[in-house]
Amino acid sequence: MSEMGTSVLQVTATDADDPTYGNSARVVYSILQGQPYFSVDPKTGVIRTALHNMDREAREHYSVVIQAKDMAGQVGGLSGSTTVNITLTDVNDNPPRFPQSMYNFSVPESAQVGSAVGKIKANDADTGSNADMKYTIISGDGSGVFSISTDKETREGIISLKKPLNYEKKKSYTLNIEGANTHLDFRFSHLGPFKDVTMLKIIVGDVDEPPLFTMPSYVMEVYENAKIGTAVGTVTAQDPDAANSLVRYFIDHNTEEDRYFTIDASTGTIKTAKIFDREETPWYNITVAASEIDNPGLVSHVPVGVRILDVNDNPPELAREYDVVVCENAKPGQVIQTITATDKDNSANGARFHFSLDEGLSVNPNFTLRDNEDNTASILTRRRRYSRTTQDTYYLPVLISDGGVPPLSSSSTLTIRVCACERDGQVRTCHAEAFLSSTGLSTGALIAILLCVVILLAIVVLFITLRRSKKEPLIISEEDVRENVVTYDDEGGGEEDTEAFDITALRNPSAAEELKYRRDVRPEVKPVPRHHPSLSLDSIDVQEFIKQRLAEADLDPSVPPYDSLQTYAYEGHRSETGSISSLDSATTHSDQDYNYLGDWGPEFKKLAELYGEIESERTT
Repeated sequence: MSEMGTSVLQVTATDADDPTYGNSARVVYSILQGQPYFSVDPKTGVIRTALHNMDREAREHYSVVIQAKDMAGQVGGLSGSTTVNITLTDVNDNPPRFPQSMYNFSVPESAQVGSAVGKIKANDADTGSNADMKYTIISGDGSGVFSISTDKETREGIISLKKPLNYEKKKSYTLNIEGANTHLDFRFSHLGPFKDVTMLKIIVGDVDEPPLFTMPSYVMEVYENAKIGTAVGTVTAQDPDAANSLVRYFIDHNTEEDRYFTIDASTGTIKTAKIFDREETPWYNITVAASEIDNPGLVSHVPVGVRILDVNDNPPELAREYDVVVCENAKPGQVIQTITATDKDNSANGARFHFSLDEGLSVNPNFTLRDNEDNTASILTRRRRYSRTTQDTYYLPVLISDGGVPPLSSSSTLTIRVCACERDGQVRTCHAEAFLSSTGLSTGALIAILLCVVILLAIVVLFITLRRSKKEPLIISEEDVRENVVTYDDEGGGEEDTEAFDITALRNPSAAEELKYRRDVRPEVKPVPRHHPSLSLDSIDVQEFIKQRLAEADLDPSVPPYDSLQTYAYEGHRSETGSISSLDSATTHSDQDYNYLGDWGPEFKKLAELYGEIESERTT
């Protein structure tokens, strides 16, 4: 579409002859091939267009032969030629055009939403971006059912389904589609418009469809404890085709919940197959299927939810196990616990609870109950001063009833423990278990303490065992500070042993005048003779005699300081005052009064009872 005379290319020829030699080196250009489309300037060699509005779509490639001749083109001059290949570039000078003014498509009614149902294309003689276009649905009764998009590579319009089709409702649709270039060149707008319109008629094909339910989902209700076979509800499906075939119903038993119901294959009535408990399962979800009798392979499904309605079949009960404590110093009318109740039934069957004491029992002298009328009740004391030693546990029966139809009630027993408390009401202790728990020691801490005690006891036992197993040497070394002390563990023979000691001196002190030597030790130093004044038998004093012998043994240098056990059998003459033993005191009478022993406290209680019995026997 360039103007005539537009420069295309300049060619140049060279001549090796001497340019100063006449006209031999003067070159003249001429065109041998390419007319009438192109021309060449004979002096400059510039190739130009020779026609107006050259059309690429008519002819795109041209071969132009240019000749160069010296000697100014005269006869006898030499010449040379070259070929120039010229290609016309494209401009957007051609609008798109649909090959047909009307198209017909056929789409089955079973086509899925979003699927492509057909393609359409407008032709454009231009190339590249000059041929790019966009397709649009500008009108038609199917504009809400179908959509169109553009494939940029193939430049086709793809028609897709936006909504499901139904042959029984609408059998055909009409669309007016426009195809327009996206890149316009305003220099050639007078050649437009650069768009085109065509009509598309879409015919819906009839397909044998599965039954169609009247609702997308169903919700039904049935009371709990209903008898088996109770009707819950009915589902309905119809054949959407013109044949209107009969429909058969069934339940997909994919889950355990589906086995709680049955369905009539002809009518679609759902019935119970088991007895329900709302407190256990309040809702069931099942899936009902419908198929044509003539074509069982065509099946449709619908979800069905069954709500189990409540019946007042559960009595109320205490909300939890209560640990009720009453202090020993509690006052009459003091609230010691607030209790609440719960009911497995819903609020329509027993949300209001009533609390009371069992009327069949006698009036409780220790505790009473007050209904707070807010689904709670308070336990109050009826007297003062409770004692753990007298009774540490009380039992209070409580009657709870609900407001359902018919009303239900239950009886629960509260266990009330008597505990010692501080003045501020804080529990100090109830019994051994409560005391341990109040100290705040955990089980792990108690185990650690017990383990430490066991380890300490084991260490003590091991130490005592080692001490006992250690044996001392029989004879201490000469370096010992005790020098000649001899250690031995032999026991004496008692009164029968007459070898170590001569006890005749004790039996007869008069025989002790003669010097006696010890028989168990051999003295190293000759003893010094000792002379003692003779004592008459009547003047013997045993105590004085023993002291004398002890002094002699301490002062005797001839023997080592032996440590030994000496037995004396002589006790001396009988005392003139008689026996001082208490063995015969029971046979004598005493004027002693032992009643004062009862005032000495519980430690002397038994002694006072013994002496009291003796006095009573004497008086009788």
